Amino acid sequence: MKYILAILIISLIVFIHELGHFIAAKCCKVKVLKFAVGMGPKLIGKQWGETEYSIRVFPFGGFCAMEGEETDAISKSEIGDAAHNEGDRSLKNKPIWQRFIIFFAGPFMNVALGFVLAVVLVLMNKAVPTSQISDFHTISGSNSTVSALSHNSGLEVGDTIIKMNGMRIFTTSDISYQINSNAGKPMDVVIDRNGEEMTLKNVTFGDPNTGENIDFRIKGESKNPINVLSYAAKDTISTGRLIWISLVDLVSGKYNISEMSGPVGMVKEIGNAASDSENLWQAILTLMRLSMFITVNLGIANLLPIPGLDGGRILFLLVEAIRRKPLKPEHEGIVNLIGVGMVLLLVVAVTFSDIVELIG
Repeated sequence: MKYILAILIISLIVFIHELGHFIAAKCCKVKVLKFAVGMGPKLIGKQWGETEYSIRVFPFGGFCAMEGEETDAISKSEIGDAAHNEGDRSLKNKPIWQRFIIFFAGPFMNVALGFVLAVVLVLMNKAVPTSQISDFHTISGSNSTVSALSHNSGLEVGDTIIKMNGMRIFTTSDISYQINSNAGKPMDVVIDRNGEEMTLKNVTFGDPNTGENIDFRIKGESKNPINVLSYAAKDTISTGRLIWISLVDLVSGKYNISEMSGPVGMVKEIGNAASDSENLWQAILTLMRLSMFITVNLGIANLLPIPGLDGGRILFLLVEAIRRKPLKPEHEGIVNLIGVGMVLLLVVAVTFSDIVELIG
């Protein structure tokens, strides 16, 4: 049951992405030939007006096939020559700004979904988190109970954390990321203390009494529309930034491919998150947080300038705008095909790694 729930969540995220392309295409009067959630053979299909809607066998993926798309792995196999019609409603005959909107709409919808989930998560909390220290964990001494950080960090109750190791702090997730990723190593922390900005050098964290990495608590504010929306926006931005940081770490060799998660890994993580929670409420919060991360991840990843992804298509539009003429369709089609092939190879490799780990 938990894996069915995980597949439904991923399918919903993919649906939102493709719906963005679909709505933008319709608004720009581009003919949409096929709209599908999933890949592979059709499970269910229905022609409604000019568009065929379908659900496919494999739930990981989807497509919105438009008239006038250049040949790629999807259009060539699914819609053939019909996609290259030269009519007024053809994608290729639309202005660059309209094509940009259509390609950008999918990732935008994923990030927008992440923002909506972030708003709901804030509303489900008792208070809106801040980055101000409310109190410290305590340790029992021989004569009294003292603050766990009162002697070795320089931090005080009421300090607002602005930066940690040079990274701007927007949310509590940023604080957790910095402390956990540095694994007990000292770091420089910029704080606001009574309206004055100051830098503390070689700050260490950790509760010697419990062994926890984080040894202080954060102040919460009463909810109102402004701070709820503000924190949700910061949380969405912070999530996107962490994804970029992870991508840079992957390229730089800090992480290897075995530490990436593909579709199988995501299903496993979502399923585990649902089953490992202490109660139903905690399970809902965890699933929403994980869903937010996945949908923002999908949106950001699709904006990478890789042929075959939305970011690659946007890159071609920028080249076309600079050259004042489009690339030759056959050249763009070949580059897109190569890009899709590379992405599929990466997905296969990561999926294989996920399966090996699952079996192990």
